[in-house]
Amino acid sequence: MEKLQNLLLLLQLLLLLPFSSAYTILDYTPPNKYFINCGSNSNVSGSGRDFVGDLNSGVSFFVGQSNPVPHANPSSSQLYQSARIYRRPSFYEFVISENGTYFVRLHFFVSSSDSNLATAKFNVSTSGIWLLSNFTLKNSISSPVIKEFLVTINVKRFRIYFIPFQGSNLAFVNAIEVFLAPEDFIPDTASRVTPAGSKISFDGLRSQVLHTLFRINVGGPTLTPANDTLWRNWIPDDRFLLNPMAARNNDFFSDSPKYIGEATEYIAPDPVYSTAKEMNINESRQLNFFNVTWSFNVSKSSSHFVRVHFCDIISVSLNVIIFDLYIYNKFSARINPYEKMGQLAAPFYYDFVVDSDESGIMNISIGPRSDSQNQTAFLNGLEIMELMKKSNFVLWPEKPESNRTSLFAIVGSIGGGLFVIILVAIVLLSLKRRKAKPRQSSSWPFSGPFYARSSSDNRMSEKTSNMLPSNLNLALRLSYHEVEQSTKNFDSNLVIGEGGFGKVYQGMFRGMKVAVKRSEPGHGQGLLEFQTEIVVLSQIRHRHLVSLIGYCDERFEMILVYEFMEQGTLRDHLYYSTVDLEKSYSARSELSWKQRLEICIGAAKGLNYLHTGAAGGIIHRDVKSTNILLDEQFVAKVADFGLSKSGIPDVEHSVDVKGTFGYLDPEYFMSLQLTDKSDVYSFGVVLLEVLCARPAVINSNRREEVNLAEWGIHWLRKGQLDNIIDPMLVDTINPNSFRKFAETTEKCLKVYGSERPIM
Repeated sequence: MEKLQNLLLLLQLLLLLPFSSAYTILDYTPPNKYFINCGSNSNVSGSGRDFVGDLNSGVSFFVGQSNPVPHANPSSSQLYQSARIYRRPSFYEFVISENGTYFVRLHFFVSSSDSNLATAKFNVSTSGIWLLSNFTLKNSISSPVIKEFLVTINVKRFRIYFIPFQGSNLAFVNAIEVFLAPEDFIPDTASRVTPAGSKISFDGLRSQVLHTLFRINVGGPTLTPANDTLWRNWIPDDRFLLNPMAARNNDFFSDSPKYIGEATEYIAPDPVYSTAKEMNINESRQLNFFNVTWSFNVSKSSSHFVRVHFCDIISVSLNVIIFDLYIYNKFSARINPYEKMGQLAAPFYYDFVVDSDESGIMNISIGPRSDSQNQTAFLNGLEIMELMKKSNFVLWPEKPESNRTSLFAIVGSIGGGLFVIILVAIVLLSLKRRKAKPRQSSSWPFSGPFYARSSSDNRMSEKTSNMLPSNLNLALRLSYHEVEQSTKNFDSNLVIGEGGFGKVYQGMFRGMKVAVKRSEPGHGQGLLEFQTEIVVLSQIRHRHLVSLIGYCDERFEMILVYEFMEQGTLRDHLYYSTVDLEKSYSARSELSWKQRLEICIGAAKGLNYLHTGAAGGIIHRDVKSTNILLDEQFVAKVADFGLSKSGIPDVEHSVDVKGTFGYLDPEYFMSLQLTDKSDVYSFGVVLLEVLCARPAVINSNRREEVNLAEWGIHWLRKGQLDNIIDPMLVDTINPNSFRKFAETTEKCLKVYGSERPIM
């Protein structure tokens, strides 16, 4: 097993050898690709770019399964006279020849006569990030919308996914730009500013996806792509000023800016540095200090990359202006153009990562200093980009070429032929053992779901017509009439979820809230899981295990009634599932570090009770974040015992592999021997899930991060697990607590069960 892991690691390293970056910002030349005129066979030129009709796509890019459509309004710009339509999830794919930071721009246009496009609602994603969620242009008719992102690309093939929203039936795009930015265009480290005014360091900025919200030409006019070296759009600042009377536009600087430092014409074009807003000091304000403030609506409680541009074109001599830059009025930075550049009209800029507060409003101000000879302040340009939160979603799978199971879909994506060979060997071994001892079960040894999903996990389990066993607790038996009343005749409005067993309803039973699981045909789980759930929950009672209120087996029904858990599943509070299309796909990890620890400790206590306190010991066999429920006070309770196995493990005989892919103990998977240490391994995956706020398995362009357990171990061995933690936890974890958590996680994920701790 260890040799196999080493081989897989070697393969991953070979796949990820970086391409060298052979250019600097000084010798950068804007690339000629990719500029795509979607849905057209015509090339369109404009502003120094040649947009290639994607009907002429060759080996360098691929348009996915979609349809080109002519635009209904020929009077619009030539670039927007066609579009590419996606009626099911698909993608554009681009061949990338050089690693680095790329501009990704998506162009959308809807005319008043395009009724289908006007009602389109869809999502766009790439690199594990939802670029656009629930996106629609119904409020932007007859006006082009351009969404710009900065993405670091380290793969040979880069995909942009277009996913129609449920009920919309289509997604579309009119034009796409994907081109390499200058080297070091975005720094990897910047000063981080919090709403409270504290300043710390933010590392790993280049690993983030940035979404441009505002690009402001302060004191100047609108700049179109024709006026910008990187084809950007800049807008005037006037509508963002809190007090328009507080500032005035400076006269246009007729000479060329002197690029002698980090700032170049690619950081911002000449017109940005040749105009400025200066404090409007007059007789009424001359003796009263005031600030000039710009206010922007941004995402609440999010991080934003902020770049402020300066160029002293207002001074007539050196070293006469010193002023302050304010962010949220609590953080200030001293700006001294002479100290920074040493001469006039020399552009420079500062970068910050600014955390927004709950108001969703970001204020940027400038103000004079008393130690300045000329008590004024100025600003030339401003850019604000949101750091997109990683959702770590599993991309909507492409339509299979044949009726392959989801197992083989995953196998193909993460292991290729090597995994298949191992799988075949296990199957042959299983069949050989079955010949030695007949078993009353399916001939296929794998019964659990092998695809990471949320509460909709389907389990292919054996069906049986046996009667309910005699050891079921008849005191928990409920009449169908009682259950029907508690759910208002199974009112569809009371459905709160759907899993491998069937729909889950919220109900009121004898004055208390309950969750009612009703079996339905085609959901995979059957009588065996129903029996197991009742038998196990009849034998146990613990603060950290969900309680069974009762069950119903009348009228060929299989219904389970549980205590209602107000806060849902643990996963619900870490990230959004991609199964439910009506949810936003952004990260949602609102749990504090203390809450996460308490939840993990509670779940561990519940599992420990199963292993040691229950009669004969019980192995859960499906430990995962969707099977850890939270009550109103966020107390964790382990749930879903349909796959549980009671009694001391029989080491002489193998058992069918059941569980959820991504959480499965590799030793159990390879040997078919189940022990309580299999639960320990799965719990280790949950610990990583809690720390990183991402699923156990994702569909990623980077193969090494597909499986969370392998990804976590990779960073643990490097001593850099903090590189992949949930951004919401950054700077909130006590170092000793983090160290202990990491050690525990690593022990739980040991390859051999004998090396893992007990719960």
